[in-house]
Amino acid sequence: MPTAPPPDQSERLKPSRFLLVNLLCAIGFGLVAMTICLPSMPQWQGFFQAEQASVQLTFSSYIIAYGVAQVIYGPLSDRYGRKRLMLLGFFIAALGSLACAAATSLTALTLGRFVQGAGAAAGMVLGRAMVQDYFTGGDRARIMAYIGMVMGMCAPIATVVGGQLHVLSNWRANFVLVTALSMTLFLTTWLSLPRDVLSGKGRAHWLREMFDSYNHLRKIPEFVAYVGVLSLSTGTFYIYLAGAPGVFALYGVGPASIGFFIMVVPLSYIAGSFLTSRLIKSHSDAELMLAGQLVSLGGIATVLVLALADVASPLAIAAPLILLGIGQGLLMPSTLAGTVSVVPALAGAAAGAAGLLQQMSGAVGGYVIGLFHHENAVKLAMLMLLFMSCALACQIWLRALHKNLPHRAS
Repeated sequence: MPTAPPPDQSERLKPSRFLLVNLLCAIGFGLVAMTICLPSMPQWQGFFQAEQASVQLTFSSYIIAYGVAQVIYGPLSDRYGRKRLMLLGFFIAALGSLACAAATSLTALTLGRFVQGAGAAAGMVLGRAMVQDYFTGGDRARIMAYIGMVMGMCAPIATVVGGQLHVLSNWRANFVLVTALSMTLFLTTWLSLPRDVLSGKGRAHWLREMFDSYNHLRKIPEFVAYVGVLSLSTGTFYIYLAGAPGVFALYGVGPASIGFFIMVVPLSYIAGSFLTSRLIKSHSDAELMLAGQLVSLGGIATVLVLALADVASPLAIAAPLILLGIGQGLLMPSTLAGTVSVVPALAGAAAGAAGLLQQMSGAVGGYVIGLFHHENAVKLAMLMLLFMSCALACQIWLRALHKNLPHRAS
């Protein structure tokens, strides 16, 4: 089974500050590239003379590529090292972003978004794998919580900046900015990450070994349960990202202001992640995960109740979903840490598989919400509630597995 040699102990315990900053930026980059154009999406229907479902496909195409590419980057990095794969990813993301900026049709924009997502995936999956490389035990969940805070900032900042660029210039300016960010991260990754240490094994059978890695992981019920919680919870958030701009537009919220309403959930995610970084010392991962799931469900249920009561205000969506953000902040760090630590030797493959299913869940949810005609937030809340309820079922299964299998697979 392919394994990459771990960093030596001193490097594991004391990664440089420059490396840590670059790691955080690399992980957050994919979410920035994903969300910066959200304020522009309601306008694309008229600009390209297309159906709303076709516009939503630009979002789903990014997510699909973002997920599929993680499956490839992850196991390849276990064998060939993280740095070179991450550099390749940022270069591809720059090419895709340029293609989006130059797109003259919705089809070209959709293809550009696909390429962009395929490149941006490298930062997410390899960044997570490097957390496994450089941190151990409780430090790993704490670092995941810090990563959660940074990621929580990415979507609100990106949507606000994207909305302002749309108003001050046009929607193409967002993709020009993402191109510049891609090339900046290419340079900082080249400077900050240590040289790849390779296993020295032959490369002829890398594809077979990649499938062997995933085949091994799929047979571990604990890993499957973790991924179920992770992917369905992420799908809930992506349904919100894809569907909320259209619902907010019904309530008179334009491109320049949408970002300020969307940012409520990611900012509250930062608060939840901060709570996790403090509570992890006194509460178990299982306790924090369950609390996060229940708080999230409570926020979504409140949106549904208000929508059924015909409360037609953007605050009737944004305010209750503060609970969704806090709940996700409590849930995700321990879930992410558990996913990559079930089989430490396959951290890259585990991060890739989890990333794929996260993005597939998000792509399905983001596309399905575009198929509905919205008069209010009822359908948005119902689909979010369905995904989060399924995630809770997976977590109940995971807790049962932990009771029956107290020792983690290795």
